[in-house]
Amino acid sequence: MRAASYVHGVSPQPLLGDTVGSLLDRIAATHPLQPALVVRSQGVRWNYREFHAEVERVAAGLLALGMQRGERIGIWAPNRAEWVVLQFAAPKAGLILVNINPAYRRHELEFALNKVACRALVLPRRFKSSHYLDMLQELAPELTACAPGQLLAERVPALREVILLDEEAVPGTRAWHSIAEHADDAAIARLRTQQTQLSFDDPVNIQFTSGTTGAPKGATLTHHNIVNNGYFIGEAMRLTEQDRLCIPVPFYHCFGMVLGNLACVTHGACMVIPGEGFEVVATLEAVQEERCTGLHGVPTMFIAELEHPEFHRFDLSSLRTGIMAGSPCPIEVMRRVVSDMHMSEITIAYGMTETSPVSFQTTLDDPLERRVDSVGRIHPHVEVKLVDERGSIVPRGTPGELCTRGYSVMLGYWEDDARTRETIDAARWMHTGDLAVLDDDGYCTIVGRLKDMIIRGGENVYPREIEEFLYTHPKVQDVQVFGVPDARFGEQVCAWIRLREGCECSEAEIQSYCRHHLAYFKVPHYVRFVDAFPMTVTGKVQKYLMREAMTAELHQGATATP
Repeated sequence: MRAASYVHGVSPQPLLGDTVGSLLDRIAATHPLQPALVVRSQGVRWNYREFHAEVERVAAGLLALGMQRGERIGIWAPNRAEWVVLQFAAPKAGLILVNINPAYRRHELEFALNKVACRALVLPRRFKSSHYLDMLQELAPELTACAPGQLLAERVPALREVILLDEEAVPGTRAWHSIAEHADDAAIARLRTQQTQLSFDDPVNIQFTSGTTGAPKGATLTHHNIVNNGYFIGEAMRLTEQDRLCIPVPFYHCFGMVLGNLACVTHGACMVIPGEGFEVVATLEAVQEERCTGLHGVPTMFIAELEHPEFHRFDLSSLRTGIMAGSPCPIEVMRRVVSDMHMSEITIAYGMTETSPVSFQTTLDDPLERRVDSVGRIHPHVEVKLVDERGSIVPRGTPGELCTRGYSVMLGYWEDDARTRETIDAARWMHTGDLAVLDDDGYCTIVGRLKDMIIRGGENVYPREIEEFLYTHPKVQDVQVFGVPDARFGEQVCAWIRLREGCECSEAEIQSYCRHHLAYFKVPHYVRFVDAFPMTVTGKVQKYLMREAMTAELHQGATATP
């Protein structure tokens, strides 16, 4: 009989007892002259002593403005130096940082601000096509007639402070640089006192889930959650103060904030920010010119870099490591990243916002085949079990829902006990909704979402298996597989495919290729060739939108049939 699908992470490294603030204090004292933050688009180059000083000034300034411990401060902005400063300044001041997706529109902003009762909001005037200040003024027209810090808005009643990432303030707002100007001796003294009263179990960060099935939920994370997860992520990458990590993934998401910024700071490494948003050339230039040793990205970012016509003009020989995560990592893409981008020590990580986020990660000691066919083994100090629909642990090699427990599990969803209880059970197991398989060596493979599993005529079909196979087709650049309703079989398999540039292909060619290698019930019944997939800004494919579009197309075709 095979062992049960239960693992726990054993490590000689104990959990850290730091708050975010005490972590930065310790690292800055240990590595004061090491480079801490490079933001190329803003010309920012700070060592740890300079970065720490800026964080302290902003933290003290926020307290001088009257913000109280436990109050929420939102940031609605792309990747900038101020984002990183606030990530460390807010928790140092005992505040809770609220990450607001830069892609949010006005009604989503209104929901987020009111859900967690934000006292303050930091934002730029605009970024690309998003005019943030205009949207806020539409939401809170009272802003233009109030004094800074005195906003009283009908639609966002908790919001008082609006801090503008600009040299010049507008009516009702403060310019970012003015915060530090409030950091007098009294404010610094108050900051010191505040820090002694903080606990690493205090809530420190609220991140909204994508909300694909209803309103977004505010996952509430503690100092202990994110400091330790960042530390053990960096340990898996073997980061040191000599490393320079290029971080083009968004800060508002755990990928940028924890796997990027906190993994660096816990090890005294340098955060290199190529720009406000992901751009291929800016990212490759940053790696080359800053001699980065690591690079993070979702698979679509790595695909875009590898496929860029100027890719081969960049010297990426300084790279050794990085993380590919955020969505399933195609095997062929992974192999090209290792060979063409010199990232022989790249790791794969798996997790979710509610678990701070990483639960599994490959390590540098794992053979390449395990770094392309799994998400690695359990993280230190974390437990995982795989269960069936009755809640019983399944044997190794059998798919089951992944449940995790340990220091990394969030406190809960902000002021939403009902949805918290749906996700975290009485024994503090976090039910992820992901289907996974554990092998006898403890390596984990994610085979899909519970809701994404296709049941065709009684056969369970895992989209990931078909996707990985289709990546081996020479004409296929990217693929997503999902189920659509079918009157006879319950569901049928559908594949949306992006072809390589200059290639042509037919539905019959794809189906024939599959029939020679896959069981008949796994062969896509429908194949569509598309230019792009609907995605979140973090590169997660929104299969539910694809399913809705395909279902509508099939329904329309059926009603049009004479």
